Amino acid sequence: MNLIGGETRPTPSGLRPTLPDWAVVSPGRLAHIERVAGLVAHWAAEMGVPDSERNRWLRAVWLHDALRDAPHEELERWAPTVVGAAELRHGPASAARAKADGETDRGVLDAVRYHSVGLAEWDMVGRVLYCADFLEPGRAHLQPERAALAARFPTDAGGVLREVARLRLGRSIQQGWPLPDPTVRFWNSLLPRAAG
Repeated sequence: MNLIGGETRPTPSGLRPTLPDWAVVSPGRLAHIERVAGLVAHWAAEMGVPDSERNRWLRAVWLHDALRDAPHEELERWAPTVVGAAELRHGPASAARAKADGETDRGVLDAVRYHSVGLAEWDMVGRVLYCADFLEPGRAHLQPERAALAARFPTDAGGVLREVARLRLGRSIQQGWPLPDPTVRFWNSLLPRAAG
C-alpha cells in the first residue's frame, strides 16, 4: 500500500488546513478526506459560517482519518485503552496524536475521537464531521439518499444529523455489531424529549 505522510499536496482552493506531517493514509483515504473537506467547505459557505468556525470544521476533517491506515502498533501507541478494530481505534488515536502535536480545541478533538461512534456532548464540529464523513459523494451505497441529505444539511442540520445517525446505527445493528455506550447516549440525545 502506498502511504502518504507529510506529503505536500495541492488541494482545492479554500480547503486548507491539510494533513499533518504524521498522517498515515492511503491515496484512496486521502481522496475520501478531500471529498469530506469539500463538502464541509461547501456547507460552511452555504450556512454563512464565520472563518474561525469553518477552520475548526476543516481541522477536524483533516485529522479524522489521519491514522486510519496506520499499523496496529501505531494505533495502539496512541489509543492504548481503546479495544477493537481499526474502525474504532483510528479516531481516538488521531485525536491523541493531534493533541500531542498541539491541537487544543476540545470540540475538534472530540469530533475526531468520536467520529465513528457519535457523542452526545458534541458541539457543531462533531456533528458536521459525523454527517460529512457519511455523506461525502464518493461512497457507493445509498447515493441518491445521501446526496439529498447532503443538499439539505445547510438548512436542516439537526434533521439531517438524526437521519444520518439512524442510517449509520441501522447498518451497525444489521451487521450485528455492538453499540458502544457513547453511541447509545448519542442516539438518545437526538430523540425528541417527551412532554411532561
